[in-house]
Amino acid sequence: MDFKPLGATKQARSVKRALPEAGYWKRFQSPVLVKEYGMVTSLEFSPIKLHDLVVTASLRLQIYNGRTNQLKKAITRFSSPAHSGSFRSDGKLIVAGDDSNLVQVFDGNSRAILRTFKGHSDPVHITRFLPNKVHVFSGSDDKTVRVWDIPSQSAVHTFEEHTDYVRSGCVFANNPNLIASGSYDHTVKIWDLRANSCVTSIDTGAPVENVLVFPGGGIVAAASGPNVHLYDMLMGGKYLTTMGNHEKTVTSLCMDSSGGRLLAGSLDHHVKIYDVQSFKMVFNISYTAPVLSVALSPDNTMLAVGMTSGVFSLRKRTVGVKEQAEEVAAQQAKRLPRAGTTAFFLRGSANKGADDDLRIEQKRRKGLADYDQFLRKFEYARALDAVLSNNRTGLTVVSLLQELIHRDGLNTALAGRDELSLDPVVRFVVKFIDHPRYTGVLIKVTEVLLDIYGDLLHQSGRIAELLARLRAKVRLELRLQQDLTMLLG
Repeated sequence: MDFKPLGATKQARSVKRALPEAGYWKRFQSPVLVKEYGMVTSLEFSPIKLHDLVVTASLRLQIYNGRTNQLKKAITRFSSPAHSGSFRSDGKLIVAGDDSNLVQVFDGNSRAILRTFKGHSDPVHITRFLPNKVHVFSGSDDKTVRVWDIPSQSAVHTFEEHTDYVRSGCVFANNPNLIASGSYDHTVKIWDLRANSCVTSIDTGAPVENVLVFPGGGIVAAASGPNVHLYDMLMGGKYLTTMGNHEKTVTSLCMDSSGGRLLAGSLDHHVKIYDVQSFKMVFNISYTAPVLSVALSPDNTMLAVGMTSGVFSLRKRTVGVKEQAEEVAAQQAKRLPRAGTTAFFLRGSANKGADDDLRIEQKRRKGLADYDQFLRKFEYARALDAVLSNNRTGLTVVSLLQELIHRDGLNTALAGRDELSLDPVVRFVVKFIDHPRYTGVLIKVTEVLLDIYGDLLHQSGRIAELLARLRAKVRLELRLQQDLTMLLG
């Protein structure tokens, strides 16, 4: 690529120098022109500092370093013209559509294709990541808008209400369930992913080339013909005003980071800046060819403009001493505490996260069960009482009995009991005496019980009844074993 520094561009229809905006926008000086392989249809800065720039032109995505302006990477994995290269909010992934009807997700570092979504039947001209980072939405010439799930690589929503090409769209940054799409059927539609339907449809009167949602989601701007129309979403898409300072079709819209200025690029070779409070044009920049795409970096220091001539212009704004001091002060306010301090380890502990954030549950260290704690203290009777309570599984109870046998603590655990404390032990023996895995242990428990309480068991009607059930169950099991022995011959 050849970089060609140019002098100050002559402005057509520039506003008066008295406007306070003039000094600010004139600081975007010394434009650099970069010749690409085809028309520059899309530009986008990474939201992560140093704010690399992805340029979509012809069969490739070109990624330029935000500090040096040099070509950093080139993604050339397309067999047909690419469209709408866009970064994810963390800057790690890039998504793009193409004329072969595909939507592809790339690794921003290795340039590898991570996902390929197939489902559209015509070229895909708009792709964006949703705020939840796991969904991608796309708009195609097949008149559909689709939302794709990255992990499963499938379409989770398909909207088919447009009647012409879908060439533009955007997401609501403050609401991950809303997306907007603009079509050549003259409409802007707002889709609610929760209801899986269109909740607002706006007729702009001309094909929609670009859609932009203002910060906060209260206003939607639509580039339709030579005009930029604004609609109030809080009033159900009510028309607000039209900014019609262009002579030809407006092709691209973007905003500065403060949300106070709207930039519009047009086929009339101009990028015009509007004040969103007064809806008036405050500055104008002229270019040498029709403008197809406009992007302003998140820190408001770089302005990129792509043109039909296959050239994109990159201007950098000189930052004043006062602004630098404010930026340094803001960085110091956000500076992390010194490593090793208590504040350092507790940083971020108060952050609750958004409702749609993916949460990884912390594995809590499991403490010892109550019966294990009693075992550690050699309180065998209390350990047996604890394991027989709270509906423990049979395997858990038998395991504890086995441990008591190994420790020669079974007699200690069973001795000195009254009718109430002896009842759960005998009931457990009656219930599981015929279980093949537990029989050996429970026979030993029964023998110990008879040795300790043999002469006293007839004094309790409840225990005597349980022993009768135990005797019947043992006789039934013995008869069954005899029958099985006869079958064996």
